[in-house]
Amino acid sequence: MDRVSALWKACTIAFLSSFCVMVIELIAARILAPHIGVSLYTWTSIIGVILAGIALGNYLGGRLVDKYTSPLLLLAVFFAGALATIFILPATQIVTSADWFGNLPIMLNFTLKTVFIFFLPAIILSMVSPIVIKLTLADLGQTGGIVGTIYACSTLGAILGTFMTGFYLILWLGTGMIVWLVAGVLIVTGIVAWFSWSIPDRWAHSKNNYIIWAAVILVVFVAVLLFCVRDSLHEKYTKESNYYTIDVADGAYNDRILYIDNLIHSVVYRDLPTHLYYNYLQTFDEIVAYITDTTKNTAPRVLHLGGGGYTFPRYMEIVYPDSVNEVVEIDPAVTQIAYEKLWLPRDTSIITINKDARLFFIQRETGEKYDFIIGDVYSSTSIPYHLTTVEYNELVKANLEPDGIYLVNVIENFNEGRFLPSLVLTLQETFEYVYLFYYPDTYRTLKHTTFEIAATDIYIDIEKYNEYHGGGDSQVGFPFDEAELAEYLAVKDPILLTDDYVPTDILQAPTILYVTR
Repeated sequence: MDRVSALWKACTIAFLSSFCVMVIELIAARILAPHIGVSLYTWTSIIGVILAGIALGNYLGGRLVDKYTSPLLLLAVFFAGALATIFILPATQIVTSADWFGNLPIMLNFTLKTVFIFFLPAIILSMVSPIVIKLTLADLGQTGGIVGTIYACSTLGAILGTFMTGFYLILWLGTGMIVWLVAGVLIVTGIVAWFSWSIPDRWAHSKNNYIIWAAVILVVFVAVLLFCVRDSLHEKYTKESNYYTIDVADGAYNDRILYIDNLIHSVVYRDLPTHLYYNYLQTFDEIVAYITDTTKNTAPRVLHLGGGGYTFPRYMEIVYPDSVNEVVEIDPAVTQIAYEKLWLPRDTSIITINKDARLFFIQRETGEKYDFIIGDVYSSTSIPYHLTTVEYNELVKANLEPDGIYLVNVIENFNEGRFLPSLVLTLQETFEYVYLFYYPDTYRTLKHTTFEIAATDIYIDIEKYNEYHGGGDSQVGFPFDEAELAEYLAVKDPILLTDDYVPTDILQAPTILYVTR
C-alpha cells in the first residue's frame, strides 16, 4: 500500500510539473508576439528552447538527486521554478525594451531572446521527474513499471496543460495572470510534496529546520510581494484574446489607435468616420472609386477580409450607402473592441462573420458574388500562409464577379524582401491581370512600407487610371506599368506559393527583423 501511495504521489507531482512546463511553452508565443510577432521563427525558437531546457533539466535533476536524495531537494526545485516563472515577466521587459540581440540575424535574435526569458524555467521544472522517480524507487525489481508510470503521468500533464492553455486559460485569465497561477501552483506543490514524504525530526528544534522554514516563508513572502506589484512587471492590454493582445490608446485629435500585438492596425476618428489615415486605405479608395465610376456600379458588394478598426468597411458604408459590406474577422474580440472602443455603431449595416478567411470561402455554399474582395490580413510580423497560395486565390476568384477585383495590402521591404514579388507571381497564376501600387516618395527608401495589389480578369488602363485621379500630388497610389512589374519580378526571382510549398516567413524575414528590432 505504501508503494502504491508513493507511486501516485510521484505521478501527481510529475503531472503538475509537466502541466506547468507546457503552460509556459504555450504562453511564450503570446508573451513574445507583441515584440517579435508570431511567425515560424517564433515557434521554432520557443519549441527548440523549451525542448533544450527539458533535456538539460532531466540531466541535472538526475545528477542532483543521486547526490542529495531528499524531499528537501524537491521543495527547492519547485520554489526555484516558481521564482524563475515570475521572472518571465520582467525578463520580457528587459530583453524587449533594450532590444537585446537586435543586430543579430533573425534566427539568432529570436532564439536568444527566447533563451533569456524561458530557458531557466524549462530547466528547473524539468528536474522534477528524475527527482520523484529516485524518491519513489523503493523496489528496484519494479523499476521499469514505476518509471513508465511516472513518465506516462508526466506526459498526460503536458497534454492537459497544452489543451487547457490553448483553449481556455489564455481567454479566461490572460498571459500575465497565467504566469502568477503557475508560480502559485509550483509553490503549493513544492510545500505539499515536501510534507508528503516522511522526514525524520521534521519538527525538531534544530538549526537546519529553522533555516528550511525561514527559506519557505521568505519565498512565499517574496512571491506575494511581487504579486502585489504585478502591474509594474508586465505590459497591460485592453484585451487578450485567443489570437492577439489588443490595445486601444487615445490619440491627439479625438481619435483612437488600435494596436494588435503592439503593432498599429487602425486609426479611427470619432467625428470623421470617413477619414482614411493610411496611404493604403486611400489607395483602396482610389481603386474602388475608379472601378465603380467606370462600371457605373454605385452599389458594390464588398467583402473585407480582416476587420481591424473597421475603418474601410465604415467608409464604404457611408460613402456608398447602397453598398453591401461584409467583414470576415477571425477574432471576435477585435469586433467587440470596434463596437466598444472604436465607435462602430451597433446599428451598422456591416455584416461580420468571425471566422478564418479560407474556412469562410470553403464553407460558403450560397450567396451572391462580390464586386470587391479586400484582403487586409497580412501584418509586418505575421503572414497567415494559407491565405497566400494558388489554391486560396482560386477560392477568392470563385467568389468574385467576372469583373470583380481582389485587393491586397502587403507590408514589405521593397529592396530586400521576397514575399511581395512571390505573392504577385502567385496571383498571376490565377488572375489574368495583376497590378502593383506603390508610393513614389517612400517605396525604395523605407525599410518597410505598404504596397497594394489589384488582381482581376479585367484590363485596367494605367494611363486612364492616373488621369482619372489627376496624377501628381493629388494621387496617392501609383501602379507599376507592365514592363516595370515584369522587370521587378525578373530581378527578385519570386517563388510560386502553393499549399505544398509556402515559405512566407523566410521570404519576409528582412521585414520581420526590421520591425522587431
